[in-house]
Amino acid sequence: MTAFAVELTLPASARQTAGQDLGMNSYALPTAPFDGVNIPSRVFEGFVTRQAWRLEGGGVTPLQLLQPLRDELKDNGFSLIFECADRKCGGFDFRFQTDVIDAPDMYVDLDDYRFAAAIQGDADAPSAAVSILISRSVASAYIQVIQISVDKSADINVAKGQEIIASTQGDGAIVSSGELGQELDVSGHVILSDLVFQTGSSNLGEGSFDSLASLAAYLRQNPTRQIALVGHTDAEGSLDGNIALSKRRATSVRLRLIEAHGVKGTQVSAQGVGFLAPVVSNLTELGRTANRRVEAVLISTK
Repeated sequence: MTAFAVELTLPASARQTAGQDLGMNSYALPTAPFDGVNIPSRVFEGFVTRQAWRLEGGGVTPLQLLQPLRDELKDNGFSLIFECADRKCGGFDFRFQTDVIDAPDMYVDLDDYRFAAAIQGDADAPSAAVSILISRSVASAYIQVIQISVDKSADINVAKGQEIIASTQGDGAIVSSGELGQELDVSGHVILSDLVFQTGSSNLGEGSFDSLASLAAYLRQNPTRQIALVGHTDAEGSLDGNIALSKRRATSVRLRLIEAHGVKGTQVSAQGVGFLAPVVSNLTELGRTANRRVEAVLISTK
């Protein structure tokens, strides 16, 4: 059963594009702008929902859409704890290190978006938390609302949340034990954003990578599940060369999972698509960096 912290009133012309009930889950609520490394966040556990709406017509600004929603939150006992706009949030880094529903259901213009975070009740033991992200394209406006209703009856200490600096992936998924598997089950794919490759090489760097430990644990707990590791590159160089490089990097990750983490080889395959599936434009260095990645894609159907 979907548990909403508050039923917000959207403009009459708003058409819902996504409605995801994640059940008992966790969410890192941003509490400050991108600090140069991460987004300071407060992590809550409870019943999480993600929703998105689209409004035809690009004339209304994100701030104009946010103002009535912000007021409605206050009327329902919420306190605003953080608000920012595009570049002051951290621009690209904030957008790609917080949870955002995939396009085309949600669209974010890096130079024109607004974000707000609020909690309900006691600041030390809130009963709910909400984030609102609003942006627009030339033709439409987009609103995303993520809500978490804290389950105080759960056999976990979640009332005060946990103050942390969240380490997140390019698409917003949090890299931590347990949550990676949840993201795979819900979204079907997850970026292994902490991987490091040797310069100019397909060899995976030395050391421990939390994402691989989490992925290995998920595969051991679900021995019938299968994943494909998919390598991606930026758009520099030829397509054939980039496909070959991306597959070699995915293969390197596969071997590490098998040899260092004891994953069965039959559960993991490796593929490469080069620059054919970017997450952002390759026109900037930040964009090219984000596009160089390895993703785990769930290919099981049961």
